[in-house]
Amino acid sequence: MEYKIFTLPNGIRLVHKQVDSPVAHCGVHINAGSREESEIQQGMAHFIEHVIFKGTIRRKAYHIISRLEDVGGELNAYTTKEDTCIHASFLKDDYPRVVELFSDILFNSLFPEKELEKEKEVIIDEINSYKDTPSELIFDDFDSLVFKSHPLGHPILGTPDHLKSFNKKMIHQFMQENYHTDQMVFSSVGNIEAERLFGLLNEYFGRVKSQGRLLHRKPFRNYQSEKKIMTIDTYQAHCVLGLPALSAKDKRRLGLHLLNNILGGPGMNSRLNMSLREKNGFTYNVESSFQPYHDTGLFSIYFGTDREKLDHTYDLVLKEIKILRDKKLGELQLSKAKRQFIGQLAIASESNETQMLNMGKSLLTYKKIESIEKVYSKINSLSAIELLEIANEVLLPDEFSSVIYK
Repeated sequence: MEYKIFTLPNGIRLVHKQVDSPVAHCGVHINAGSREESEIQQGMAHFIEHVIFKGTIRRKAYHIISRLEDVGGELNAYTTKEDTCIHASFLKDDYPRVVELFSDILFNSLFPEKELEKEKEVIIDEINSYKDTPSELIFDDFDSLVFKSHPLGHPILGTPDHLKSFNKKMIHQFMQENYHTDQMVFSSVGNIEAERLFGLLNEYFGRVKSQGRLLHRKPFRNYQSEKKIMTIDTYQAHCVLGLPALSAKDKRRLGLHLLNNILGGPGMNSRLNMSLREKNGFTYNVESSFQPYHDTGLFSIYFGTDREKLDHTYDLVLKEIKILRDKKLGELQLSKAKRQFIGQLAIASESNETQMLNMGKSLLTYKKIESIEKVYSKINSLSAIELLEIANEVLLPDEFSSVIYK
């Protein structure tokens, strides 16, 4: 089934895929995340994601929660560095209920002061839970080190001091600056005709005044590698190393995604897992990741290990990167890597909720959606020479930054 895309007169876009399922999924994606925050706004995008459910002109917080849960649905949200998403899963007959609720939340929220103060405490507790989890906290410290003095380095959750300063006026200011109709995408996967869904969206979202925004994000420049060692009270040593990488607009990004999958992807047969865990027993958890952003990206590797094995484990990581840079993949190796990557994508695409989220993100970022078959074709067209060139252009050990907890 093909995707169908509509655009409302005010600029809000709809992408829908009709599927034969009793359960439907939809979301509103806003092209604004923690990267849009000024120094004093740190944590604001995530704060809004929380408090937008706390009351509207028509509903109190309890009624917002109950609107979907009363019919067995689920309402959720998340914030990243560059976008915010409100999404829901529900029975297909409840599309009108969901579309109306989303419209009410996004455009009629009141942000009652009493609710704001309660939610500040909730988020501060969330921040403290991160501090109790070094394997998660270390990524915030790593981002801060790599993207020093840049909004990409700010923690998405913000800080307690910043949170305590937030008020209704600051919330409205941030939303007026960033929640613009041409930067919103409504994505849907469910058993409803596209034309009917477009009619619902036009009824509840079409009345919103058009607001356009030229997306001017502060570019990230002048990266300098740096190493930071912190002493903390944990049983393990934890390490993240990496550097800025390819942007979302770089055509080589799919090649880097494949390289990342080979090196430290979710498969138990990744090179890092085979070397550090299976062969040497140095670590329980090792992984690599590549996250492309608007104008840059981030490649990183994480592992946790015993303190006395830290240096040896670090050296083994660099050894595996050197192999990727020095030795071209053989024909059989490359074929297996492609099949594994395609298989993982295929399994992920079996989830209608994942499809819905990916569709919205793709339309928001790239202004188009590629079929999964076209993605497979692009993966299969990657050559060993291309991957070797990307490894030597991006994976530069001499330029790695690192954060170590020990």
